[in-house]
Amino acid sequence: MCGIAGIARLGSRTLGAGTDAVLDRLADILDHRGPDEREILRDDAVGLVFTRLALVNPEDGSQPLVSDDGSLVLVANGEVYNHRELAAALPGGARMRTGSDCEVLLHLYRHHGLDFLRDVRGMFALILWDRNRNQLVLARDRFGIKPLYYHRDDARIVLSSEIKGLFADPATPRRFDWERSLATPLLAAAGTFNEAPPTTWFEGVELVPAATVVRLDLADGRTTEHRYWELPEDADEDADAAELIGRYGEILEHSVQECVTADTELGLFLSGGIDSSAVLALAGDRRAGMHTFTALTGGTADNGDAEHAAWIARELGVPNHQVAFPAELTPTPEQWLRLLWLTETPMCGPEVYYKHELHRFAREARPGLRGMLLGAASDEFNGGYAQDMGAEDWPSFLDLLSQLDRDTRLARRPALRHWWAQEPCFLAAKALDGLEPDPDRIYRAYLRSEYWQIQQYNVWHEDRTAAGSGVEARVPFLDHRLVELCARIPERLRPELLWNKRILREAVASRLPRRIAERPKVPFFYGEGTYHSYRMLVRLMRADSGALVERALAAPGAADFIDGDRVRAHLAEIGEGRTDAPSVEMLMRVLNMGLLAELAVNAPRLEDTSAGAVLQEITGGGPVADTVAARPELPGDAVPAFAENVLLLTDPAGSDWYLIKDGEIEFVLQAGSPTLAVLRAVDGKSALAGLLAPVGAEGDEEARADLGNLLDLGFLAWTG
Repeated sequence: MCGIAGIARLGSRTLGAGTDAVLDRLADILDHRGPDEREILRDDAVGLVFTRLALVNPEDGSQPLVSDDGSLVLVANGEVYNHRELAAALPGGARMRTGSDCEVLLHLYRHHGLDFLRDVRGMFALILWDRNRNQLVLARDRFGIKPLYYHRDDARIVLSSEIKGLFADPATPRRFDWERSLATPLLAAAGTFNEAPPTTWFEGVELVPAATVVRLDLADGRTTEHRYWELPEDADEDADAAELIGRYGEILEHSVQECVTADTELGLFLSGGIDSSAVLALAGDRRAGMHTFTALTGGTADNGDAEHAAWIARELGVPNHQVAFPAELTPTPEQWLRLLWLTETPMCGPEVYYKHELHRFAREARPGLRGMLLGAASDEFNGGYAQDMGAEDWPSFLDLLSQLDRDTRLARRPALRHWWAQEPCFLAAKALDGLEPDPDRIYRAYLRSEYWQIQQYNVWHEDRTAAGSGVEARVPFLDHRLVELCARIPERLRPELLWNKRILREAVASRLPRRIAERPKVPFFYGEGTYHSYRMLVRLMRADSGALVERALAAPGAADFIDGDRVRAHLAEIGEGRTDAPSVEMLMRVLNMGLLAELAVNAPRLEDTSAGAVLQEITGGGPVADTVAARPELPGDAVPAFAENVLLLTDPAGSDWYLIKDGEIEFVLQAGSPTLAVLRAVDGKSALAGLLAPVGAEGDEEARADLGNLLDLGFLAWTG
């Protein structure tokens, strides 16, 4: 990982006298991305900045890289995994002058022009200056793993790996884009597909699209875009399940082997689920000396992640650091502002905070560590989210996608929305836009939605939380060959291969213990134990008499878009059993928008802010629950009852039960679960001890944890 930036004048102008100061500020701002080395090139109309984090060939990988005739100049952030293969295929006259994996990009551009990234595997963002053509060439990898932003006007363009770098140039506007941000469905957790390209959250700030080469003519300012990759739309109809499973396993192993290539120490975030465990298993000989890191939170203690991570680390013979997040741990308002400015997104929340703190611990515990392997971005394309959405099988998953598809199309035809406001609706789905319901079309719309979502959220925060500690995040599951394989699975094989991530489970079955290979998926953040994180957010928002709240409400533009009285009233109610937990995170996102609006105007330097003390790990293998989860004791003689606005209902078959609050289904309870057995017996008269007795000792622990959550969320209350 590195930081790249630049500034160029348009219309045959040369760089002005103040450019040196801007380039120096750009290098300072991006120093955390590349603390090992910095270089600044200034020549005629172009200035380039490079800050280096050395993972491959630390002794011979400096940038900018310049072609032998001096006509091409390149700065790049990321890794070209197949650089040796690409170099070997170049015409005989091509000679590598350095050990940098990115140097091959200069030769590819010379020989293939704008199609030079067609065969490149890796994660990268680049700025290439073609002196002979007087053009800048900008590009990013297929999934936008590595960032690149810019602002341009009629006189100049300024570029940077992070948005905050653009503000080094006084000509860049410093305004949060309220209108566009509020229209981003992902921010509002809207039940629709994501159809629009990622937003940058700030006015006048643009990003180089993923899988795209952008060419800017410095003479006249004309811009052209060349997209070199698309998510496949065709199916591999001739393939059978066994063949696809075999190919999936081969590609994944090859991708992991490419990602573990480094000349410095690598670590791995180990969740205890199949994704990160598969990466660890497939690392093979590179596991030697590799340390793994696990977030030990109230949630990961409750859902079993921490326990399974420690177990698989022992099985595969690697150290596992269980980094403890104490039950009452809360970032200060100042620490949150630093994290928010580091990440540059209102999507910043508990998951982002946990990842950031894990990186900080890892870098302090292992000072030589420069890269971190992740199991991220597996679920998006191999069927990992089907059950998270509440589906019971593949047909019910497709039904849920059909609802998302309908609501997505309704958003394009708002005048028809009232017809679907009350069920039943008597209009045909074709009335929306002339399209008949088609499972294959809908599933591909879902894949495109996930493709946009990983750019807007997943790879965005994974890049920044790692960069904040001078670490490069590597994501083996975002090998385009792997994604293409999953996207091309024919419709007839999707239930067999994409339900419950069967393609991955079968592909690694011989490499992982069954306990992990068949372990049900649990989210890293959302799911059982989430209430621990929401409590943290509430404490953060209330800290210092609501300092963050008041700063957000006073930010430029906030008064036009945020109802301050409702924000304060809702925050006052939280924790008193009158609100559901997800509203806490949505409130935090609203406040984050205001805080970013303030930070843009008064941009702090990261080095002038403090992230607080680094967390500690739990050692010795003893009990950890009391450390990370403040579980209140549930008195056996107390009598629980449902809140007045809560109902427990079942479907006609009695197979599923539903907890409904204010007319909305909030929880689905499986028949036979201890928690359901207890809830069915709640009558407002019976003491807790008597309700728990029939479920036995094993069910008692599970039911107590769930009942504690429901009491905290206001679904239950004590009556005596």
